[in-house]
Amino acid sequence: MGVLSGFRVIEIAGIGPAPFCGMLLADMGADVVLIERPAAAAGDPLDLGDANVVHRGKRSLALDLKDPAAVEAALRLIEGADALIEGMRPGVMERLGLGPEACQARNPGLVYGRMTGWGQDGPLAQAAGHDINYIGLSGALWYAGQPGSAPTAPPTLVGDIGGGALYLALGVLAGMLAVRAGGRGQVVDAAIVDGSANMMNLLLSLHAAGRMPLERGQGLLDGPYWYGSYACADGKHVTVGALEPKFHRLLMDKLGLADDPDFQRPYDARAWEGLRPRLAAVFASRPRRHWVDLLEGTDACFAPLLDPREAMAHPHMAARGVYEERDGLLQAAPAPRFSDGPVQPGPVPRRGQHSEAILATLGLDAGQLARLLPDAE
Repeated sequence: MGVLSGFRVIEIAGIGPAPFCGMLLADMGADVVLIERPAAAAGDPLDLGDANVVHRGKRSLALDLKDPAAVEAALRLIEGADALIEGMRPGVMERLGLGPEACQARNPGLVYGRMTGWGQDGPLAQAAGHDINYIGLSGALWYAGQPGSAPTAPPTLVGDIGGGALYLALGVLAGMLAVRAGGRGQVVDAAIVDGSANMMNLLLSLHAAGRMPLERGQGLLDGPYWYGSYACADGKHVTVGALEPKFHRLLMDKLGLADDPDFQRPYDARAWEGLRPRLAAVFASRPRRHWVDLLEGTDACFAPLLDPREAMAHPHMAARGVYEERDGLLQAAPAPRFSDGPVQPGPVPRRGQHSEAILATLGLDAGQLARLLPDAE
């Protein structure tokens, strides 16, 4: 049981942010029915099969949506759903006969969540793209780098997940709440360019206040010598982010730099370029373990830079159970947490694992079931 127990969501299989949104809803207790193709596309590098953690906790229904009988079965399932989420290029769902108009004709209270990169309209709506393209256009990638280097960002996190899946989940939840309060179903147009641009509002506030100029490497969050990651003597890395004066003073004191005159003007951007290599040399002089012992747990705003398996073993992350190995798959636990108790995510389903059980609830006759379940005994 979870906070969304009693809600049913239909997910049309895709890649990236829409499935991630489905995982979030399933983690919170929603009954998420994943409609997948009967077989994976040959040679598709993004088909992860039973290793696809974002499918955990869902029920899998295999349907060929090019078959009118399968479309009719999907519509019958949609009649009893609270929401549908899809991540197709604009117009694809309409051509399948499963667009918002067709679905809401059968279920006026349906919240229809649409996930795209560019949005449902606009000059680029029909163009292919991926995370890096969307955040490049939206401005969200701009500050992710130092002067003289090409910006880079963690793959999928800023666009697909942050600007995409999380905004789709919020929109779908808001829509379902509105229906429960007496409103009607509606379409949620969640575009990664919109969401990732919206995520920029904090930085744009800093920009308006003169603390994040458009010149890369000159702002409060991308320029200071004491805000970033540094290599250690053993080739491992640490992160420091002591932005506020009291935290900066503590960091300098811990590093033995409190009396060094060069480090007395931390907010003078003219000094940053020269001080960054000096601080880098300090961290490079000792292995990461030394800096962890010295700085971790203090107000110096410090943390080691860990890979996911290192993170799973870290005492803080282990105490909170942030990562786990479940069914042989390394995965992060559901988030956020609720006071009623932890949510245990379900397993990753096999393709079509629940087809027979789901279709049996739709009142289909034997011939229809045989057509949709050709391999069933």
